[in-house]
Amino acid sequence: MAGTKAWVCSFLVLEVASVLGRRPMLTQSVRRVQPGKRTPSILAKPADPSESPGEWTTWFNIDHPGGLGDYERLDAIRFYYGDRVCARPLRLEARTTNWMPAGSNGQVVHGSPHEGFWCLNREQRPGQNCSNYTVRFLCPPGSLRQDSERIWSPWSRWSKCSAACGHTGVQTRTRTCLAESMALCTEATEEGRLCETQACTACDLSCPMGKANADCDACMCQDFLLHGAVSLPGGAPAAGATVYLLNKTPKLLTQTDSNGRFRVPGLCPDGTTILKIMKTKFAPIVLTMPKTRLNVATVNAEFRRAETPYMLTSPQTKARRAGQSVSLCCKATGKPSPDKYLWYHNNTLLHPSLYKHESKLVLRNLRQEQAGEYFCKAQSDAGAVKSQVAQLMVIAPDETPCNPVPESYLIRLPHDCFQNATNSFYYDVGRCPVKTCAGQQDNGLRCQDAENCCGISKMKEKEIQCSGYTLPTKVAVQCSCQRCTETRSIVRGRVSAADTGEPMRFGHVYMGNSRVSMTGYKGTFTLHVPQDTERLVLTFVDRLQKFVNTTKVLPFNKKGSAVFHEIKMLRRKEPITLEALETNIIPLGEVDGEDPVAELEIPPKSFFRQNGEPYTGKVKASVTFLDPRNVSTATAAQSDLNFVNDEGDTLPLRTYGMFSLDFTDEATAEPLNAGKVKVHLDSTQVKMPEHVAAMKLWSLNPDTGLWEEEGDFKLESRRRNKREQRTFLVGNMEIRERRLFNLDVPESRRCFLKVRAYRSERFLPSEQIQGVVVSAINLEPRAGFSSNPRAWGRFDSVITGPNGACVPAFCDDQSPDAYSAYVLASLAGEELEAVESSPKFNPNAIGVPQPYLNKLKYRRTDHEDPQVKKTAFQISMAKPRPNSAEESNGPIYAFENLRACEDAPPSAAHFRFYQIEGDRYDYNTVPFNEDDPMSWTEDYLAWWPKPMEFRACYIKVKIVGAVEVNVRSRNMGGTHRRTVGKLYGIRDVKSTRDRDQPNVSSACLEFKCSGMLYDQDRVDRTLVKVIPQGSCQRASVNSMLHEYLVNHLPLAVNNDTSEYTMLAPLDPLGHNYGIYTVTDQDPRTAKEIALGRCFDGTSDGSSRIMKSNVGVALTFNCAERQVGRQSAFQYLQSTPARTPAAGTGQGRVPPRRQQRARRGGQRQPERPASLRFSGAAQQPPSN
Repeated sequence: MAGTKAWVCSFLVLEVASVLGRRPMLTQSVRRVQPGKRTPSILAKPADPSESPGEWTTWFNIDHPGGLGDYERLDAIRFYYGDRVCARPLRLEARTTNWMPAGSNGQVVHGSPHEGFWCLNREQRPGQNCSNYTVRFLCPPGSLRQDSERIWSPWSRWSKCSAACGHTGVQTRTRTCLAESMALCTEATEEGRLCETQACTACDLSCPMGKANADCDACMCQDFLLHGAVSLPGGAPAAGATVYLLNKTPKLLTQTDSNGRFRVPGLCPDGTTILKIMKTKFAPIVLTMPKTRLNVATVNAEFRRAETPYMLTSPQTKARRAGQSVSLCCKATGKPSPDKYLWYHNNTLLHPSLYKHESKLVLRNLRQEQAGEYFCKAQSDAGAVKSQVAQLMVIAPDETPCNPVPESYLIRLPHDCFQNATNSFYYDVGRCPVKTCAGQQDNGLRCQDAENCCGISKMKEKEIQCSGYTLPTKVAVQCSCQRCTETRSIVRGRVSAADTGEPMRFGHVYMGNSRVSMTGYKGTFTLHVPQDTERLVLTFVDRLQKFVNTTKVLPFNKKGSAVFHEIKMLRRKEPITLEALETNIIPLGEVDGEDPVAELEIPPKSFFRQNGEPYTGKVKASVTFLDPRNVSTATAAQSDLNFVNDEGDTLPLRTYGMFSLDFTDEATAEPLNAGKVKVHLDSTQVKMPEHVAAMKLWSLNPDTGLWEEEGDFKLESRRRNKREQRTFLVGNMEIRERRLFNLDVPESRRCFLKVRAYRSERFLPSEQIQGVVVSAINLEPRAGFSSNPRAWGRFDSVITGPNGACVPAFCDDQSPDAYSAYVLASLAGEELEAVESSPKFNPNAIGVPQPYLNKLKYRRTDHEDPQVKKTAFQISMAKPRPNSAEESNGPIYAFENLRACEDAPPSAAHFRFYQIEGDRYDYNTVPFNEDDPMSWTEDYLAWWPKPMEFRACYIKVKIVGAVEVNVRSRNMGGTHRRTVGKLYGIRDVKSTRDRDQPNVSSACLEFKCSGMLYDQDRVDRTLVKVIPQGSCQRASVNSMLHEYLVNHLPLAVNNDTSEYTMLAPLDPLGHNYGIYTVTDQDPRTAKEIALGRCFDGTSDGSSRIMKSNVGVALTFNCAERQVGRQSAFQYLQSTPARTPAAGTGQGRVPPRRQQRARRGGQRQPERPASLRFSGAAQQPPSN
């Protein structure tokens, strides 16, 4: 072998430039690489390490190309890596994380050895961002520490030369780091050199048929002729497709003619030769030559539309101890299927030798420096896609996986339990943040581990002194790593028309090609999200053809619980009749007083049947356009307006309109395709000039919910009348298997908006609500633009978690009001309120300090009209200035600062929504957040015994009296030996006035259902006390309920007529008993359904209007309080500092006789409710 000269990959090399007398600036020593131009002074020839006048540092990568671009600044590298780079580098080399030399990819880049390297997104081609770059510096000899003999293994032998005979190739050799810390190994682990192979000898290719060709890489049969015919989906000929012979390097053979046909002589029909046929926008066709003895053969093939790879499974976040092993996996699909996977650690490409381009990455004998962020990128001929980022946490072998000390967590106490010590109604019970931890692992390396989470391992019982009674609670005192609570994610919703709210009745819900649910009479649906679902893409199909089929990407809670979505659908336009042999013009956009956004031009003879035959008859056409100039249509937007670029990044689009097309044969209703259709977009409708050049035509992939590019637009001028000449953007499209299209612009000016939802206007961190759907509608151009004041460009939705939500939105750093956002929030279909902006404008309540709040121009929807709903707000999306202290702490974060937004503490600026505080209160002895099923704790006193099955029980209580009263249920263990006499929890609710009866109100009161406890060993009949608070006397008990309790012993004694005690039934009774029971996999849903039935007084209906004459279990007569006499609530509020007395009551204001006894200096200790096993209990009056 010849050529022993060592080499290094060709990188961007920037020679040192001396700058004297002033501080280096970004404009100094800069050389630009312009796309398509050679830059010999910057792109150096391969360097020889032995000839380098110094020593190279390791490769550095401290930034990613999000936001403005990729900045590998020398001062920042020094900040993170200190003395690992010298004081005055001589040269700089740069490459992408894909090992591509900087400048070879046609991007504009800048660099200087004194300042570092940077690439700006705005300088790249439209729709393209900078690649992710990594850099290293050449330092003077001796300026870097050298200790190679002790920390490096010897070099391996040189590999075999990569070139074929008679050509120049590459040899490589490697070495490994022997130091305990990788930080000491700053030199290259692999190097290479050029090599030349020996001269070629006679061809040794063995051919079972025919003989070897001149290149000795394929067998040829001169007498054989192959004919082929290639078609597009639907049968149309595939003209201009290229045919390749596959061997070591694909060899171009021919192209198909206008009829999609080709002929290739000389191939061998041996059954092993492989052909590859390719055409833009279609998946390659791979054919194996037929095996025949004939001299002629014919092959037929049909293209399938190419689909960008789509990530099905992303790597799982995992935690390990040093020395253990881990497996990270991803899986992607597409047309064609991905054939290569790349793995990245902290945005740096890992060497492919670790995983051999496979979808599974195995890391053995982990070191702590291998912790960080990992993701994979799947590649195919159709493009690439990146997975979600997974965190790998690596702790020391003796390190505690979880902080054993619980963090503070406040729960609200009942209204009669004011705490003088804290001067509040709150008590700290502590909690353990649920996060992945390094726990016990099963044997073997699996893609999906049995998850371990930090959770409560030890609780302590404490007693809280309230007014007249003692309230028990359990406080977290220790956290540890344990198996995560098993949960299930559920999505519910309601599907209705965007214009009138008409429900889509009995429609189908598809996930991919599978039907997963169906809507009911009211348009509601429910589905369980399959495990490992990354992106929930659902298509809603109206069987009655009233509405346009709608594809939605719905956010859901991956940690479990149910999320409710309102799905809006566009009403299908009435069909019109077209002549297939004439030119047809269809306007897109119908806003009063405005011109159409665009027009469709369908030339004559453009329609084809499904088999590719031309169609010349009458066409029934329905074209439905979603016009962004009407803000009320924003919620009906298809999908989530994202696409995947060439690098595999998911990026947003800004829409200028979507249209759905449906062409059928008027006589037979057979679907028709159309080719050579033109779209004329009126450029005056594009209010942002920079969007004109970037406009593209897109189509929706209903399986992935992603938009895929159909083509570009070209500018054309057209005279509208004698005096007016307009410029149009003209694009070409074909209408085949896809029928939904979009006029969109890729938009890189992105930010995140921090939003939190609360249970009340107190805005306490412990009262944040999870599972709230927060939506943002991007409005543009500038707020108040006279000709287009309410146009929208994008619709996004996210789900609040334990730390709120970060909502994506467009923003601008040059003009604060270039983009504005309209933000709203809902929980279980109910809209939450935003903080008011008028007449009071309180920055402390809004959650954003001045002066930034004024810059954002916060306005609630009722700011100018008090009659408007208070459920949304609008702001100007002013991107925070990087050097402004008051803008660096939220609520708007630059796109590259997503992690800062997600981790922002509650004290950081944010916008707020809140629930109108209702007349209900829940208290659990064992704290549990119904928004977060993973907060469930194994305990006999847990209100919900099972975390994946929630049974809600309600009893209907009728109050006869002039005023509404508060009704309490006190729930204790009744028959289980571990819980008897112990409190499960308290429920308070205020009765609701009956609309038809002036002196009647009713309450639907929750109580703890009887049944198995968490260990599933034996049942407990919950002892339930129903206590109206006030001067009330029990008037009647439902006769069927009483009979049931008498027949199912034991029976609770009811000697106090001011309350009612029962051992809750084990059976799910019904409205005839005044008991309402619903079981569901989500606690809020179970309670909502049971509550609706209780209000309605039926076992299968639902109502929000209280019906007091049906389905009642208990009736109380409550006297109106005497004038001038304080209520219990008024008494407690007027004397908050009074020392609570020792408990005697069961969570209520004591009866009047007990109050009189106390005033006489006597105390009556409370006795547990007695149980009677005899059927001779006092018979209550009939209902």
